[in-house]
Amino acid sequence: MRVTDVIKWSGRRWLLGAMLALATLAVVPGCASGPDDTDLVTESDEPELRKRARIRLQLAVGYFEQGKTTVALDEVKQSLNIDPSFIDAYNLRGLIYVRLNDMRLAEESFRRALAISPNDANVLQNYGWMLCQQSRYDEGVQAFNKALANPNYGDRAKTWLTKGLCQARAGQTREAEESLLRSFELDAGNPVTGYNLASMLYQRGDYRRSQFYIRRLNNSELANAESLWLGIKVEQRLGNRVARDQLGGQLRNRYPKSRELNLYERGAFNE
Repeated sequence: MRVTDVIKWSGRRWLLGAMLALATLAVVPGCASGPDDTDLVTESDEPELRKRARIRLQLAVGYFEQGKTTVALDEVKQSLNIDPSFIDAYNLRGLIYVRLNDMRLAEESFRRALAISPNDANVLQNYGWMLCQQSRYDEGVQAFNKALANPNYGDRAKTWLTKGLCQARAGQTREAEESLLRSFELDAGNPVTGYNLASMLYQRGDYRRSQFYIRRLNNSELANAESLWLGIKVEQRLGNRVARDQLGGQLRNRYPKSRELNLYERGAFNE
């Protein structure tokens, strides 16, 4: 099992500068690796103690996904009582404390995991995200870079994305764009990457390139009120009134009570 965070498209606002609104912490199961991250642990070579701890952690994952945070924390504690060297349990404990807004204990949990396996990319990803939420941008980017340097890490698109969002919040626009482009190359279907790329390009006046990314998103089932509104503003800037009004029609039909529709109907394209 691997415990990581996942950035999800939730149908809500996904503003470039609002990192706290951009991420929903979740957990996904996978396979754990040893301290050197060189091989997968399978059932045949996993010690009995670890198997028992893993069962507890699986319960914790389920409770965490259901939003039962304190129950999940109790299961994690029991997992660690069984096996105090279980990296995945410390990783989930860190995510739980982030959700509880106890950043001191969250950091202590991630550091415990990294003390056991310093190059664990999943822990580094979550730790970096926590650091960015505390405006410790340089430290966060360093954690992301270390995760990306792990040759066995398979979730690079997510880490390039979170690195880009962290850099954007730090005001490092050029670096953020480069990171988001790397994420897009690896996972072109991620709507958060597409939206934030389009938003950054729009803000610096590169409307044609912004159009490419936002049209791709708005032509998918993942479009929401904010992506449609950005698409409207892009088409307005490019003088494409037909495309602009087509998007306006979608906005009216799908999100009749949205702030974006109010702006569209007022012609407030610069807001």
